[in-house]
Amino acid sequence: MAETKRLGRAERPVGPLGAYNGGMAEDIDIPGIVTDEHLARALRGEDALVFDGAMGTQLMARGFARDDAPFELLNLTHPAAVTAIHAAYVAAGADVATTNTFGANRRALEGRASVADVYRAAVSCAREAGARYVAGDIGPLGALFDPAGPLAYEEAYDLFAEQVDAVRAAGCDLVLIETMLDLGEAQAALRAARERCDLPVLVTMTLAADGRTYLGTPPEMAAVALASLGAHAVGFNCSFGPDLMADAVRAAARRVACPLLVQPNAGLPREGADGLVYELGPDAFARAMEPLMAAGATMVGGCCGTGPAHIERLSALAVGKTS
Repeated sequence: MAETKRLGRAERPVGPLGAYNGGMAEDIDIPGIVTDEHLARALRGEDALVFDGAMGTQLMARGFARDDAPFELLNLTHPAAVTAIHAAYVAAGADVATTNTFGANRRALEGRASVADVYRAAVSCAREAGARYVAGDIGPLGALFDPAGPLAYEEAYDLFAEQVDAVRAAGCDLVLIETMLDLGEAQAALRAARERCDLPVLVTMTLAADGRTYLGTPPEMAAVALASLGAHAVGFNCSFGPDLMADAVRAAARRVACPLLVQPNAGLPREGADGLVYELGPDAFARAMEPLMAAGATMVGGCCGTGPAHIERLSALAVGKTS
């Protein structure tokens, strides 16, 4: 696989909430454990980093259903299927394989497997696929914080801390906290990660139709809050297609110094003859990602509805080739 190189950056004026994203080493906190120089450069915003695409929709396309069992348990029961998906993304040009652990917290697993066992198996699947870097995936807990919901901050911190411990013990290169609807929950996960490991920690929020988080936080404010708490990269994932994420990326790029990570869906889904069909094919997805990269996103990948073909086209853009 070709070495990714630096993406072009738009000029980023200083915003009222923080410094522009200039990518200067002295402005960016590099974590204690970094796998190699390429990853270090990516964490300084100097090299592109290509992430994989969706895991859930790829598993569904292979006949698996969440009604049967949580997808995270497939790391233990059907590791070959999970490894095959990782391998397809690696072959497509992904630098980073994201573990199949989106919901692998103690609350969601409900005693069907331990958090440590699920992460250990998930990392084994990603390593067997030949991934250059493995990101230990941590998703939301599925409940609102008190007083809007039943989840206390201390309980959330403890659940996230257990996942972070499992990520570290399983030998991941990165911690990826993703698809966060609530800035408070993202902050709890980030705090657990920064306090319990020395790995790079990346955090992405998901946005509602109005361009804010689902609890109303403007995207640039979320980016500033997470960067100020020590996230090594911040950004946005899931939500809609790339076109509806562009304003958020531009706003965040004016206000944070760390790299920006974007992993949009392949547009909006519709019901097809064989299930959900997403509106953006690989070529259209890659074209729609160009404005996000021009706005300053140097870490790129896909979320729901994206597959290896989407990442292949995206990787070609990231290394400066034509698809």
